[in-house]
Formats: sequence, C-alpha cells, structure tokens
Amino acid sequence: MQALEEPMDVLYERVAGLDVHKATIVACVRKTTAGTVERECRTFETTTAGLLALLDWLRESGCTHVAMEATGVYWKPVWNILSEGTFELILVNAAHIKNVPGRKTDMNDAMWIADLMACGLLKPSFVPDERLQELRSLMRTRKQLTREQTRHVQRIEKTLEAANIKLSSVICEVMGGSGRRIIEAMISGVRDPRKLATLAHRQIKASPKELYDALHGRLTDHHRFLLQLHIGQYDALGAAIDRIDRQVDAAITRLDEGAAGGQACFRDLIRLLCTIPGVGTLAGTSILAEIGRDMNRFPSAGHLVAWAGLCPGQNESA
Repeated sequence: MQALEEPMDVLYERVAGLDVHKATIVACVRKTTAGTVERECRTFETTTAGLLALLDWLRESGCTHVAMEATGVYWKPVWNILSEGTFELILVNAAHIKNVPGRKTDMNDAMWIADLMACGLLKPSFVPDERLQELRSLMRTRKQLTREQTRHVQRIEKTLEAANIKLSSVICEVMGGSGRRIIEAMISGVRDPRKLATLAHRQIKASPKELYDALHGRLTDHHRFLLQLHIGQYDALGAAIDRIDRQVDAAITRLDEGAAGGQACFRDLIRLLCTIPGVGTLAGTSILAEIGRDMNRFPSAGHLVAWAGLCPGQNESA
C-alpha cells in the first residue's frame, strides 16, 4: 500500500487501472481520502479463476471506475468477465495513454492508468455489445478468408505462367466459368489447346487464334498437382465463407430480436446504407458491424469520419 499527497484534481475517488498481458494482469486500486492517495497493486493470472478473483477484489475495494488498455486480443476475455461488475469499465487506446504528459519514471503502467482515470483524463474507446462483437468478428474473418482465396487465385495464375499458359491474358476471371472449366480440364489431363479453347464461353473477347496461342504451353504433372491443390484450397475457403454468411444472417436476426425499444432494425439500416452508390449488402453489413447502429456516440458526421480514419490529415510545414 502506497500513500501520498494528491496534487491533481480528482473526479473519481475509487478507481482501478489494469495493465493487461497475455498471462498476467497488474491491477492498481487507487483510493483518494481527504486529499491523500492510497495505491495498492496486485497481480492476477488471466485464467478464468484469476479474472474472477480480480473482479471480486475490485468489488471489495469499492471501485466506481476501472480502466485498461486495448492490448491486442488479450483485453477481450478480461472485458467479458469484468463487465459483470457494478463499476464503469473503460477501454482506452494505448497510444492515448502514452501521449498524456506528466508520468513519473518510477510509476508502473497500472498506476499511471489509475491516476489518469481518477482525474478524468482518459478517453473511452467504443466497445460494442456481445452480439455486435460476434457480427464484427464474423465479418472480419470473412474478409480474411476472401483475401486468402485471392492469394490462391494468384498462385493458380503463377502456376499457369510457369507452364507458359497465358490464361489470364485472354480471360479476365481465371476462376470464372470459362477459366475454371479450362483449368479443370488441364488437371484431368487434356493437353490439346484446341480442345481447351472450346471450353471457353463463346462471348469472351479473345479470338480462337488468341485462345489457342494462350493455351499452348508445357503443362507437366507437377503443374497439374499444384493447380489441383490450389483449386481445392480455393473451394474449401469458399465453403467456409458460405458458412460464415449463414452465421452472419443468424447474427443479424439475433441483433434485431434483442434490440431495445426505439432502436432501428439492423436489416433496415443495411438496406439504407445500400442506397449509397457503391455500397452493397456486404459492405453495408461490414460498416454497421464496425460502427454499430447508435450514432449518438458521434457528436457529428465529422467525428465518425475521423474515428474511421477517413479524415485527411492537415500536416503543414513551417
């Protein structure tokens, strides 16, 4: 327990600061009484038992506000358990904490967070509710799998180029209908470029001569193996994306079923976003999954744009 005189104005007399790591959490409870500050630091494991012990200690200490850094993904299980407490739980951007001046060199992170919390110098980050977090996680995972699908298409193109087959020069989408039929025929052992060319849709822009020249290469068993491997991975990712889409639909249904009185229907908001040129259902869902449907937390449209990182900087030289 550490006691000292408090030079700064205090808004909250009983607070806690949490320094979250992968395996441990350093917690500092800060109490202000008649201008005197008492600090007590303890270390807890990040196991469920450890987090429950931390929750009990914060309750026993009478904390009204608890703040912690957004450290990777480690803060999420901490948040989920501590949100059961009666105190106000605050998540803060780590960069914001580091940019506040006045920190003493002998002060650990948890103590510094507690001090800033007591003086009202922390700006809370937006933390969506559990249902919205699930939707956000699904949409982010979908984006990652889509990117991985694109990488496999690029690997297919590189394999074809290595065999001197210029399929991407005559067909825009290698994994479209025509491109896929041609590649699957190659995998099955078809070598004749004339036979391969007949598999292309008749409306493609390339002439028969251009198709023949593009498909006349040196495809080996090694190339066919790689093509089959990458197409298998591409299809597996596509199946996973389809499963995610079904989960997304179910998550949106849960959001609408659990909506509080007066909250707009999530599906209606997606349809509203789709009226913006260039925004489809997928983009609209992703946008709402990130920002939520409660716009009251953004004082203006400019604040929303700045929060999303879309506001251009105003860097001027002297």
